[in-house]
Amino acid sequence: MEMDMTKGSPLKVLLRFMIPVVLGNLFQQFYNMADTVIVGRFVGTGALAAVGSTGTVMFLILGIAMGLSSGFSILTSQSYGAGNLKKVRQSVANGMLLGALICIGLTVVSSLIITPVLRLMNTPEDIYSDAHTYLMIIFLGLTGSFFYNMAASFLRAIGNSRVPLYFLIFSAGFNILLDLVMVLVFHLGVAGAALATVISQMTAAVLCFIYIFHSVRVLCPQKGEWHITREETAHQLRLGVPMALQFAITSSGTMVMQTAVNLFGSTAVASYTASCKLMNVLTQGFAALGPTMAAYSGQNYGKDDWDRLKQGIRAAIMIDVVYGMAAGLIAPLLLKPAMHLFFAGGTDIAEMLSWGRTYLFFCAAFFIPLGCIFIFRNSMQGCGYALFPTMGGVVEFICRFFLAVAAMRFHSYLLACSCDPVTWLITAVYTAVCWHMIMKHHTEGNIRRAGLRLAVKKPFKPRKAAI
Repeated sequence: MEMDMTKGSPLKVLLRFMIPVVLGNLFQQFYNMADTVIVGRFVGTGALAAVGSTGTVMFLILGIAMGLSSGFSILTSQSYGAGNLKKVRQSVANGMLLGALICIGLTVVSSLIITPVLRLMNTPEDIYSDAHTYLMIIFLGLTGSFFYNMAASFLRAIGNSRVPLYFLIFSAGFNILLDLVMVLVFHLGVAGAALATVISQMTAAVLCFIYIFHSVRVLCPQKGEWHITREETAHQLRLGVPMALQFAITSSGTMVMQTAVNLFGSTAVASYTASCKLMNVLTQGFAALGPTMAAYSGQNYGKDDWDRLKQGIRAAIMIDVVYGMAAGLIAPLLLKPAMHLFFAGGTDIAEMLSWGRTYLFFCAAFFIPLGCIFIFRNSMQGCGYALFPTMGGVVEFICRFFLAVAAMRFHSYLLACSCDPVTWLITAVYTAVCWHMIMKHHTEGNIRRAGLRLAVKKPFKPRKAAI
């Protein structure tokens, strides 16, 4: 089920790869939403606020894990595009061994930072205990999420975006079943919801690797290839660490934003959480452009086909504009039904809507710039450029930080809600400029190389003087 993304219509290739990724991302969101919906309806608004308040902290640690696994797979994608299958297998072996060491360190560090981070974020006292419990269980079970994302990244690197979807669908359904059992049968509250998430993620990771080692021989390292080498490690860390830093920097900005929202109390936090969950569902088309463009760019970069890269960017922007307009129009219609989904019958939905509407409507107007960030950032990463995307994360952090500080200074919920959309717009401009600079550099380089080849092929021969 591999896909060669160096051939065929770029638009069709992107859509064929992207659609399973969108579906997978949607199931991932339903996977995450199951905790909040079940906890909100059957445990209470305070428990929902507790789970919701942990989202940015989870994104910090899980984002680092996702960034590393995605960065490790870029070498796999480039090697596959260049037709070097031995290098593909070596990159998988090195990435898995290196990832295991990193995962141990992340688990230890993340477990130690929970208390100071929650205090720093002004977490309301009435939800602090549940938030701490939820995060501790999630971080202790980090291995499942880390290795599922790694397996999925390796499969997508060779153009296979369907199999990760299948296992994610199974895992999402399993997670919902476990949530209901843990919360309704065993009455474990937020701890049960966290345990359900960890167990289902572990299941997805195991199933993915079983499939790889039984059915995808190109990703199966041979006996003598199971070792960490300096060359592969340097290459994978050079790409993976900046991507992880980018996630860390971006999530740090969202943590500052969450800190500003926390000042308005647990009701505002619960409403903001519900509207965020809806927005996350609506924006999965943009998120899917990320791995799609990383795989497309990686394979075509490996083949050194920059003209096809340009065509892919144009096709991706077309997809972004159409999807962005559709999602922006749908968002206002879904907010009220979503609120009813998250909260029990006795909740004052009108009060919740007043908080959630401000954030969701503001974001919906800036969906298209969000898609541009994924297109340009992941295309740069797929081509092996690490600095520009990392600096994009810095731009995001600075924007969110100053807007969040202003929101806290003036106690303005509107300013807190502006953190995301304003950041998207500014970062989209930055990443577009960076990509233009990269393309200009390579275009000029290709012209010079073409001129050199022409000179070598047809050297100048002076005409003989007439006798």
